[in-house]
Amino acid sequence: MRLRRFAAVVCIVLATLTVQALAMSFVLFPKAGRLASPDGRFEVRDADRPGASGDFVGSFRSLWVVDLSSGSSRKLCDYMGVAAVGWSGNDYLVVTQYVGKKTSRALVFPMVAAHDPLLIDESTLQKAVPVELRETLRANDHVFVEASRLENGRFYFRTWGYGQHDKNGFRWNCEYTLLEEKLTCDASH
Repeated sequence: MRLRRFAAVVCIVLATLTVQALAMSFVLFPKAGRLASPDGRFEVRDADRPGASGDFVGSFRSLWVVDLSSGSSRKLCDYMGVAAVGWSGNDYLVVTQYVGKKTSRALVFPMVAAHDPLLIDESTLQKAVPVELRETLRANDHVFVEASRLENGRFYFRTWGYGQHDKNGFRWNCEYTLLEEKLTCDASH
């Protein structure tokens, strides 16, 4: 009996460690301030966005990436409130921007080239999901798109929300294939 219980505990611990190893770890900006890439080549930094007199001071912030070997930097994006940021290997930075209390959007920044980031938000989804799912996005006033992970050229994210259409909420698991530029969402959960 003890041996079975011990084996069950070992299986649970191994399963938990496997899931944790596969999951990306995200840090919250502005609190984090900095986040180094796994190889130490790049660092994401947070900065106050400079504004004109009359702007709301301290409301808007910016994320920058710095190449630590050359000292060069580039601005990734501005954000307001909180941004969850995580590295996918050394080549991609994955960000969820919480845009107020009712919505968020996900971005993928390639590090090797200064290409435009992949941006997925409510309006992107309305154009890309099947017609039968579009009403869920249009008729709910709380819609969140949250980055989950990027692996093997596939960007995984969650879309969830609630409102007039779904008072008890909805939750989709979605993925975007970078090479094919194809987006799919599974609304069966």
